[in-house]
Amino acid sequence: MQSSAAWRALVRWDLLRTAWPWRSVAYLITGVLLGEVVLVAFLFALFVSTLLALLLVGIPLLLVLGFSGIPVAALERRRLRIIDPEPADTPHRRLDRPGLRGWVGPRLQESATWRELAYVILMITVLWPIELLAVTFGLGVPATMILTPVLRAQMGEVRVLKFWLVDTDLGAFAALALGLIWLALALYPLTLLAAAHGSLARLLLVSRDAENGQRLAELTRSRTRLVEAFEVERRRIERDLHDGAQQRLVALTMTLGLAKLSEGAEAADLVTKAHEQAKLALAEVRDLIRGIHPQILTDRGLPAAVADVADRSPVPVEVSMELPGRLPEFVESAVYFVISEALTNVAKHSGAHGASVTGRLDGDWLVVEIRDDGVGGADASVGTGLAGLADRVSVADGRLMLSSPPGGPTLLRVEIPCASIAPSR
Repeated sequence: MQSSAAWRALVRWDLLRTAWPWRSVAYLITGVLLGEVVLVAFLFALFVSTLLALLLVGIPLLLVLGFSGIPVAALERRRLRIIDPEPADTPHRRLDRPGLRGWVGPRLQESATWRELAYVILMITVLWPIELLAVTFGLGVPATMILTPVLRAQMGEVRVLKFWLVDTDLGAFAALALGLIWLALALYPLTLLAAAHGSLARLLLVSRDAENGQRLAELTRSRTRLVEAFEVERRRIERDLHDGAQQRLVALTMTLGLAKLSEGAEAADLVTKAHEQAKLALAEVRDLIRGIHPQILTDRGLPAAVADVADRSPVPVEVSMELPGRLPEFVESAVYFVISEALTNVAKHSGAHGASVTGRLDGDWLVVEIRDDGVGGADASVGTGLAGLADRVSVADGRLMLSSPPGGPTLLRVEIPCASIAPSR
C-alpha cells in the first residue's frame, strides 16, 4: 500500500513547482512534533505503570499501554491526508455491543490493534529521530545560509556552519545562493522520506484485504443465516395460506354452492354467512400481506409505516422519525422489520408500560433506537430472534447494539449506512 500521490510526484520533472515538497515538509515536521509528544507520554506511562506494578496497581495501566496505538493511529490516518489524498479507512470493525467489555474483547482479537502498537514503537524509536535529522539538515541548514545577508547586516559578520566566516556582502550573497541550491536539492530526499513514511503508515494503519476478507466471511455467514430464515418464513407463509385463507375460501365456496341449491330465507342466510366468510378471508390475506411487506411502507415511507406499527402495538409507543426524505428501499424494509419485531418482543416479553422509537440521520448513517421501560435481561446469545435481527441489519452493512441490564430499561440501537436520500415527496 504505497502513498501513491507522493510517489508519483517524485518522478515529475517540475516537482519543485508543485506543492508536494512543501506538503512533504509539513508531514515530516508534524511527525517530529507528534513523535516527541508520544515518546514523552509513552515513557511516562510506562514508568508509572511499571512502578505501580510492584503494588499490583499498575498492571491495568500496562494493559492500557497495549491500546495506546489506537488513538495515535487514528490521528496518523488523518495526518496522512497531508501527502496522500486517498481514503485511509480504519481497519477496526464496528462494535456489536456497547460498553467497555464490548470494546476491549474485539480490540484484543484484532491484528490491527497490534500493528498500531508496533507503529507507535517504530515512531518513538526510529521514525521521529530520523525525520528530525532530515528536517534539521534539509531545512535548518539552508535556512541559516539564506538568512546570512540579514544576519550580517545586523551583526557585521556571521559564522556559517561554524567554519565559514562571512564578513563581506559578496560572501553573504554567496551563502544565500548556496542555501537556495541546498534547499532545492534537499526537497527531493525530504519528499522521498515523507512518501516512505506515508507508505509505512498506510501499510500498518489502514484497512487491509485481510480485514476486508474477514468482514466478507462474516457477511457471508449472516447472509446464509438470513436465507435460512427466509426459507422458514416462506414455509410459514405457505402454512398460513393453507391453514387459514385457503380453508376459509373452501368454506366460502361450499357455502355459496349450498346457497345456489337453496331457496328463500335459507338461501339468504347462506349468502350472509358466505359474506362473513369472505370478509374473514380478506382480513387474513391482508394481515398476511402486511407481514410480508406492508403497502404503507411502499406508498408513504418509513415514518408512516412505523407509526402504523406503533398504533397496533398493545404497549403505548411514542414515535419520532426525523428523516429528510425517502430512504433506499432495502434500508426501509430492513429497519421496518427490525422495529416491528422489536415492538413485538416488547409486548411479549418485557412487561413494559411504554416504549419509544426514534430515528434520525447522523451524517450518512441512519440511527434508530427502540427503548422500553420493561424488566430488561434481553440477551442476543439466547434464541434466534435478536440474532435474526442482527443478520438482517448486517446484510445492509449496518450494526445492531443491545443494552438490556436486569431490571431494565432496554435499548436496541440500529445503525445502517444510508448515503443516498431521495428528496421528500
